[in-house]
Amino acid sequence: MMTGMWEHTWRELFFRGGEVMWPILVCSILGLAIAAERVLVFCWYFTPYHGLVRALKRQIEHGDLARARQIAALRHGPIARAAESYLEHIHLTSAAREDIVGRVVSENVSKLETRLHWLSIIGILAPMLGLLGTVAGLVEAFNEIERAGGQVQPKDLASGIWAALLTTVFGLVVALPALAVYHLLENRVNTILLQCQWMVSHLNEWLHKQPSLALEGGEHIDTMPDERLTSVGGG
Repeated sequence: MMTGMWEHTWRELFFRGGEVMWPILVCSILGLAIAAERVLVFCWYFTPYHGLVRALKRQIEHGDLARARQIAALRHGPIARAAESYLEHIHLTSAAREDIVGRVVSENVSKLETRLHWLSIIGILAPMLGLLGTVAGLVEAFNEIERAGGQVQPKDLASGIWAALLTTVFGLVVALPALAVYHLLENRVNTILLQCQWMVSHLNEWLHKQPSLALEGGEHIDTMPDERLTSVGGG
């Protein structure tokens, strides 16, 4: 059996930690599963922002909106969906069009944020469970001292305290990676929201410079991104 830490196997350390180790184990399994699933989702929805901007700009400058929309449709993620929705509803008024784009971005961002908050909960809950196990272990250790009338060896006291501290160690080991992944992915969501705003601003600018691509009914294209996009996803 593989040695874990402090000249004990992981199995021995786990059982020495007491009953609180079981909910910590559940947190670790749940956190690992959620983190892996969310990372895969983010990878699936990943769209190189600058590459998409260059591709759309090239097609719009050549007056090929159909091709630009097709390029956006072939990509994944909120940024591509924002561009596709914008080009799909280009005949609408700017207010109606950007309202639809904001809704589409919100729907796609919600797919990225699904279950993401659970990593934050695990990051808070795991060390609390570890602390609970440590306090319970210390109470038990000092209770043994009282029942022994204070006639205990330092070795016995150290052994009880050492075992009690194991739950805090394992709780932190579970919490730190969970919180790290949570904040990394949450930061990625905020970046995607900004890039969606930039994409709308780029499309407004490019189409405004193309008189031949004027909207039906002579609708003017605003060159400022819709402020509603800034509040999507609670960034």
